[in-house]
Amino acid sequence: MTRYAPADSFETPRFSGVRTFMRLPHTRDLENSDVAIVGAPFDTGATFRAGARFGPEGIRSASHLLRPYNPSLDVNIFDHLSIVDYGDVPVVPGYIESSYERIAAGLEPIHRAGVVPVVLGGDHSIAQPELRAAAAVHGPVAIVQFDAHADTWDNYFGERLTHGTSFRRAVEEGLVRPERSIQVGMRGSLYGPEDLQDSRDLGYALLTTDDVREIGIPETVSRIRERVGDAKVYVSFDIDFVDPAFAPGTGTPEIGGFTGREAQEFVRGLAGLDIVGCDVVEVYPAYDPAQVTAFVAANVAYELLSVLALNRKRGGS
Repeated sequence: MTRYAPADSFETPRFSGVRTFMRLPHTRDLENSDVAIVGAPFDTGATFRAGARFGPEGIRSASHLLRPYNPSLDVNIFDHLSIVDYGDVPVVPGYIESSYERIAAGLEPIHRAGVVPVVLGGDHSIAQPELRAAAAVHGPVAIVQFDAHADTWDNYFGERLTHGTSFRRAVEEGLVRPERSIQVGMRGSLYGPEDLQDSRDLGYALLTTDDVREIGIPETVSRIRERVGDAKVYVSFDIDFVDPAFAPGTGTPEIGGFTGREAQEFVRGLAGLDIVGCDVVEVYPAYDPAQVTAFVAANVAYELLSVLALNRKRGGS
């Protein structure tokens, strides 16, 4: 069996070569892969800033600084997982429904091959076709969503498909199990109290940033784990979960968020969950001085890979 791992950075410097995630081979060989890094360079669902179509490229570039061994979790990712950079799924700029069809069609074969996609966005509207692909193979999945916004509005400007409506549409389409799902980190100004209540009415559990600050990260992680249980879960990480002091390059930044270190703690707390897919979205390189946001996003993706590797090391899925 062929196993895929990054180029050896003791042999060639990390600033060289084609910009794949962590310098992984660019191949679509699913038969010999456990995880596939997939770009979804789509941002037509954005409602304020645009530019997340360049997010996958920015995250890949920043990821060249990452190394295989995660000392905090005591796991060498590539001892346990064969990982490839699958490239990007096709999109149609300016046409959201056509792009949804192409994104879902591009991701579904990855799920069918038993490979876990780690999707680099793109704005958060891509969650809807991601979940269509996952549900087509696994059935409705639980969601763990780290985000400053619940993304459960019914419409924006009269349109039902935007990055602010994905997780309402996912419930309506039967793609998720809201009773096993949880949204974490909501904060910032709203149009009214119904903005958060809508999520609860849809069946999601919801912990705002204020809630998390009150109960602490360990208790938050405990509630996430209790909520999800043994369900198959999709992890969706909007980079605006992180405070703009640490991740300024995003579409709708909200002050009062979490640090990069805290983001690591949240993701590491997911070890042992049955993760069938995940994403890191809403990185806008044009608003990202010195690649600050891209580095955070690349590290979040790295922690997700580390959790998947740790699950395999422990004998899990």
